[in-house]
Amino acid sequence: MRLYSNRDRPNHLGPLALERLARVDDVVAQPARQPEDGFAASEDSLLGDVEEYARLFTRFLDGPVAPLGDAIPDDPARRAENLKASAYFLDASMVGICRLDPDDRAGDCDPSHTHALVFAVQFGREPEAGEAGAEWIRGTNAARTDMRCAEIAAILSGYVRWMGFPARGHFSGDAQVDLARLAVRAGLARVVDGVLVAPFLRRGFRLGVVTTGYALAADRPLAPEGDLGETAPEVMLGIDGTRPGWEDAEEEKRPLHMGRYPMETIRRVDEPTTLVVRQEIQRVAKRGDFFKRAEAGDLGEKAKQEKKRFPMKHPLALGMQPLIQNMVPLQGTREKLAPTGKGGDLSDPGRNAEAIKALGYYLGADFVGICRAEPWMYYASDEVEGKPIEAYHDYAVVMLIDQGYETMEGASGDDWISASQSMRAYMRGAEIAGVMAAHCRRMGYSARSHSNAHSEVIHNPAILMAGLGEVSRIGDTLLNPFIGPRSKSIVFTTDLPMSVDRPIDFGLQDFCNQCRKCARECPCNAISFGDKVMFNGYEIWKADVEKCTKYRVTQMKGSACGRCMKMCPWNREDTVEGRRLAELSIKVPEARAAIIAMDDALQNGKRNLIKRWWFDLEVIDGVAGAPRMGTNERDLSPDRGDKIGANQKLAMYPPRLQPPPGTTLDAVLPVDRSGGLAEYAAAETPAAARARLKSSAG
Repeated sequence: MRLYSNRDRPNHLGPLALERLARVDDVVAQPARQPEDGFAASEDSLLGDVEEYARLFTRFLDGPVAPLGDAIPDDPARRAENLKASAYFLDASMVGICRLDPDDRAGDCDPSHTHALVFAVQFGREPEAGEAGAEWIRGTNAARTDMRCAEIAAILSGYVRWMGFPARGHFSGDAQVDLARLAVRAGLARVVDGVLVAPFLRRGFRLGVVTTGYALAADRPLAPEGDLGETAPEVMLGIDGTRPGWEDAEEEKRPLHMGRYPMETIRRVDEPTTLVVRQEIQRVAKRGDFFKRAEAGDLGEKAKQEKKRFPMKHPLALGMQPLIQNMVPLQGTREKLAPTGKGGDLSDPGRNAEAIKALGYYLGADFVGICRAEPWMYYASDEVEGKPIEAYHDYAVVMLIDQGYETMEGASGDDWISASQSMRAYMRGAEIAGVMAAHCRRMGYSARSHSNAHSEVIHNPAILMAGLGEVSRIGDTLLNPFIGPRSKSIVFTTDLPMSVDRPIDFGLQDFCNQCRKCARECPCNAISFGDKVMFNGYEIWKADVEKCTKYRVTQMKGSACGRCMKMCPWNREDTVEGRRLAELSIKVPEARAAIIAMDDALQNGKRNLIKRWWFDLEVIDGVAGAPRMGTNERDLSPDRGDKIGANQKLAMYPPRLQPPPGTTLDAVLPVDRSGGLAEYAAAETPAAARARLKSSAG
């Protein structure tokens, strides 16, 4: 949380005040090593699990180079800014660039590579001895951070190769260059007593590098002597919109399992703020998911053709694709396992829950909650063979991954960075949950992660019951009180006994009832302007998922769509002011109308072009070029709601209008649009459902 907004800070500068540090033209190279763990890992740790994922990512550090297109800028400065911003988008802590000299090479580094992008990733915050999760986490920080460096290096090198230039990623587990030497030359670190020391990264850090033949503007090394400026008042306060110098110390005051956001301040309730009639929920086939329906051809030929391409039209998303796909085989098992005796004392469900949350936050989740994995949360059958899916685990660990306020500030929500935002969150979530599920299995508890690439549970009810969000007007997207709808979810289910969380109430039902901004700004008019309805046992503002899916899959001026997330008044910058506004909305219902009006008056949702760091590129036939149809450049349309809301026609597709359990992707079942419109028109109101339930109970 910052005191000052960073909306005037370009993304390529990153979260730290590197531009304030003294620089020199050259430095004398010295042998050095990276920071290491301060503790030895115990036999109960997750060391082997993070090393397994690092080995997987190593497979994608190099690969074939795509043909060069005609839309990549020639300016080395623009290229450098874009590649740095890409690294920060992937959560690198610091980034620098240098030319690649002969002495930097070690082994078989490609002689055509002329430049190196160097990045540092800070160690995760560890629990104190005796705190929940300590025996799992302490002693694994170097390996955990090397895993993240391998991930980022693999993605960025893939991104550069998809743009048509040779590139290879490097990290300590697989490097053909001297990582420490390059960190000094790129201006990220000094050598002190044979160890690298980086400004601002007091916990420690590890390095990743991308070497390439893609010409980039170079940075200057840090001055080898003198104060690094870390305690200057403007740095401590974060006056430039940088991460304030006191933030690490402030975070250390909170036990790791509580996370950085104060979810403990949000009111908890026994049942969600929207009606959930468990006995009326029908389990549905995974084949009924509308992305699966598009893939099968239910939404027409164009949607079928574009389904597999639409999230991977941009070379940055394509850099993530192999990691996302190849993590699926590591997602885990449904079968019961025998206890292994590892993991320490697991007899206390409350302590287990705190340890699991600490592990999630340590690995990089933004929010972690736990609920029962109730049978109605599972799909009824898979989409490939039509096999039944039976509920097989007792608990669900639910996590949210922030899609990133800074990038969303620069976007329209449906331009060429949209899918990469989603893919980054999906990829990171799959990594985190995969490691956590693997650790549970190592301790002898069955566990399986459920990612966007392959899930056997429906995420939204788990998010709701785990207390990470409430139902919103957006419909099939739940809102969190601190980051709004700006997240993707990841779930892993397990038999590890844990205490569960309760749903939350932060006044969102009243807020969304008054606010219609997401509906007004939806490009395809798929979000309801009206009241909530009952849908398959759930009270919900039901969006028209056919309209939404068709637009996201087939729109040609961007890649996918997240415009509703960008437009929501709860999509706020994490500053003191932003949190106070959220608190006001929660605690003072009378203020909500003014907050909604103020959101438009302040032009929130308009693109902030200072934050627009990516290249508009579309990969067609394996070549990254200028988008054929241009780019969506939407801002705000305050009068649009009056035009499209009055006669809005929405369809919804309850289980009887979906492919039945057992249906596979081989069968084409066209969407019954007229039936869906009739279902929406006849939908039961939540008030009627409550009255009916009360009457039947009496």
